[in-house]
Amino acid sequence: MNATIKFGGFTLGLAAVFGIALAAGATIGPEPTEPAAHDSNAHGAAQGEDHALPGGMMATDRGYTLRLDTTRATAAANVPLRFTILDRAGKPVTRYVRSHEKDLHLIVVRRDMAAFQHVHPVLGADGTWSVPLDLSRAGDYRVFADFTPQGGENLTLGADLLVAGIYDPQQLPAAISTTNVGDYTVTLDGTVVPGRASKVTLSVSRAGKPVTDLQPYLGAYGHLVALRAADLGYLHVHPEGHPGDGVTAAGPGITFAVTAPSAGDYRLFLDFQHEGVVRTAEFTLAVAPGTPAVDASSHNEHTGQQQAPDGHVH
Repeated sequence: MNATIKFGGFTLGLAAVFGIALAAGATIGPEPTEPAAHDSNAHGAAQGEDHALPGGMMATDRGYTLRLDTTRATAAANVPLRFTILDRAGKPVTRYVRSHEKDLHLIVVRRDMAAFQHVHPVLGADGTWSVPLDLSRAGDYRVFADFTPQGGENLTLGADLLVAGIYDPQQLPAAISTTNVGDYTVTLDGTVVPGRASKVTLSVSRAGKPVTDLQPYLGAYGHLVALRAADLGYLHVHPEGHPGDGVTAAGPGITFAVTAPSAGDYRLFLDFQHEGVVRTAEFTLAVAPGTPAVDASSHNEHTGQQQAPDGHVH
């Protein structure tokens, strides 16, 4: 399939690139706003330059603040999270522009990226959002709120959530071209070179047969979140085209145009829906300057999955 995506949060069809975010501490009140020259989540403009500040780096940006009711929790499988988005006057925002079928998208990821959730909170009349989270694995988490306030521009704000308990930090998994999710296999094919657009296709199969009847999820056949391992730089991705447009195929391949801002390791989380169930396939993508990505001819002894000596996806 030749659908390409244009990066940035949840704005379908707008050009953007991999963002670079620095890990920032949780903020429960307004923070100084960084210069407005950047696009915090690349929703309206490309952010291919390393000096541009990406989305999710700050709890406050362009007059809006993400405020968690608490920045501490205890590890459990069903932990309620409450938060508000405050405007410049410190009042809760209650009116939003819907994007990809939701008013706000919440991404919650442990800092070692061993735990990932994409959820959709419920908005109360007082402007408080609430959602249960699976925080059964203790550790430090980053919470990303991706939204567009009515009359404003798209933003991604970030805050830290610290979860007490026995912490088992994990190494970043090796870069591979194939991963399994239950009885589904997802293969990543493409060459990613920093600084220029690169085509990447994620193909879904089941029991060795291509899946050609993927179901729409949030208005698309695939939904991708990418985080740079070094600093949790946040990027949200959707493919161009949409189900029912007469052009976009329902699988097996979902194609994205990727522009990585620098060499380094990236973690990719692909959500896709089939037979009424949303599944998440996870990949590590290692990008080196001017180097092709994964060579599918090599083999990972441990997993039976294929991997090039340099770990790049191809």
